[in-house]
Amino acid sequence: MTLRPELKIIADMVSDGSRVLDIGCGDGDLLQHLAQHRKVDARGIELSQDGVNACVARGLSVIQGDADSDLADYPDSAFDYVILSQTIQATRLPRTVLKEIARIGRRGIVSTPNFAHWKMRLQLLAGGRMPVTEALPNAWYDTPNIHMCSVRDFAEMAGDLGLTIERTVSLSRGKARDVKPLSARANIFSEAAIFLIARKE
Repeated sequence: MTLRPELKIIADMVSDGSRVLDIGCGDGDLLQHLAQHRKVDARGIELSQDGVNACVARGLSVIQGDADSDLADYPDSAFDYVILSQTIQATRLPRTVLKEIARIGRRGIVSTPNFAHWKMRLQLLAGGRMPVTEALPNAWYDTPNIHMCSVRDFAEMAGDLGLTIERTVSLSRGKARDVKPLSARANIFSEAAIFLIARKE
């Protein structure tokens, strides 16, 4: 099994033998990789029953649940890492979800598309229509994304919640590089970004 590049970067952020919760884990590719290669205690939450079934068929510990409502059931600091990959923009309450991630995990790893990428800006400016790109291929009426945010938006929300961003990785044209999350360059040229967050001690 080969992980897509974003998930490989996320996996590399996770320490061996840690306790991990993957929210919106899909069919379990990342969880299985972490269990096999990082020997983590891997758990998952997935909204779709098909995703849960696929994970259970692979021997993964995954339950059906909703990030917007079910994270409150977990105790404080229950996990070393809580992962939310390409999902926060599809939640109803992203600020609450991020607070819960920081509460139940010692660290959080959150990836999100960047709606301020230059291609998005250009399409909106030139065409006057909601952008469609390779990274965000859905039309405005058919997208799961209900809360569009930029790299800067996410960084500012994390700061407002008293969280530290320990690392930010910009993804663009299949390449990854570490960036400063509040820099104009990161906000304009990132197609997506991965944030490693932690509570301020």
